This record gives sequence, structure tokens and C-alpha cells, in this order.
Amino acid sequence: MNDIEKMHSRALYNPSDPEISKIQLSCLERLYDFNQTRPSEGDKRHRLLHEMFAEIGERCYIEPPFHANFGGRHVHFGDDVYANFNLTLVDDTHIYVGNRTMFGPNVTIATAGHPILPELRAQGYQYNVPVSIGDNCWIGASVTILPGVTIGDNVVVGAGSVVTKDLPDNVVAYGDPCKAVRTVNAHDKAYYFKELKIDPKLL
Repeated sequence: MNDIEKMHSRALYNPSDPEISKIQLSCLERLYDFNQTRPSEGDKRHRLLHEMFAEIGERCYIEPPFHANFGGRHVHFGDDVYANFNLTLVDDTHIYVGNRTMFGPNVTIATAGHPILPELRAQGYQYNVPVSIGDNCWIGASVTILPGVTIGDNVVVGAGSVVTKDLPDNVVAYGDPCKAVRTVNAHDKAYYFKELKIDPKLL
């Protein structure tokens, strides 16, 4: 395998490969263009996202500034994905996000890691492991999701959490390290925040 193939194989490789650097530079040029758009240039943003991403669904919105190692080249978004300011995607390999998932400000999703052994780090080696997030999730502000994590459907991750392990469907999770604290339950069908009740007409 060459280094480009190793990027998506979980193998150790050296990201300073000239061909990788060439591809990355092209991606970052388009990312720069996206981040320089004005708020009134929605059509331009939409067009650029479709050029930048591996896949992007309908009605997705990313609030600049947006940061990504490969400008979204290895990112797959479903429909109706929303990302607030400063979404950071370390997309050295694939990131999958389902439909109707929301990201608060300053969320980081990392697929890249480096060996613990200092001799290997000194040679510039890294490895990449994909991240997958399901449908209808809410990832709170300043959450960090680490390489190899899979998050199920309908998951809420509390602000400031560091997600190091997989999370199942239909849970509320938070902490550092992040853990599933409870399931989405009957209380959540009656209240949307503390003592604030949900109007039954909305359901």
C-alpha cells in the first residue's frame, strides 16, 4: 500500500508524502474560499460544500468559520445537518454523520492519532480511524470526539464532553470521559428544559 491507501486502512503512515500534501493543499484552498463568504452568499456556500465534501445531503448548514484537515474531502453528511461556529473535523479519514444531527459551537471530531512511542512520533507517523455519528443527534458545545468512536441514533452529548468510547442509541451522555448517563425517557416527552413543558400539540 502507498501512503494515500494507508490513510484509510488504520495503518501507520507518514502524512508528509508529497502527493498527500498536494491533495490537502487543494482542499484547504476551497475551505479558505468557504470561510471568506459573506452571510448573504448562501448559494455560494452551498456550492462550495458540495465541491468540498465526499457527500453532503439536502439543507445542510455549516456556520463559518469551519476547520478541516482536508476541507471535508472525507466527510459524509446526511440531510439537515447543522453545525455552529468553529466545527473542527480532523478528516484525515472518513467521518460519517446521519440525518438531522446538530453540532454546537467549538465541536472537534478527530480521526487521526499518533503513536505513544516517541521514536515513532519523531519520524512523523500517524494513523487514522473513522468516526460515525447516527441520525438525530445533538452534540453539545465544545465536545471532542476521538478516533474510532461510533455514536448511535438519537443521542445527546453534553457540552464539554470528551467521547472516547462508543455510545448506543437513545442515550443522554456527558463527562470526561463521556459516559451514557440515562436513556431518553418519558420525562423528556413532557419537558424540554428543566421545568419548561412541551406543548402536546408539537408532538
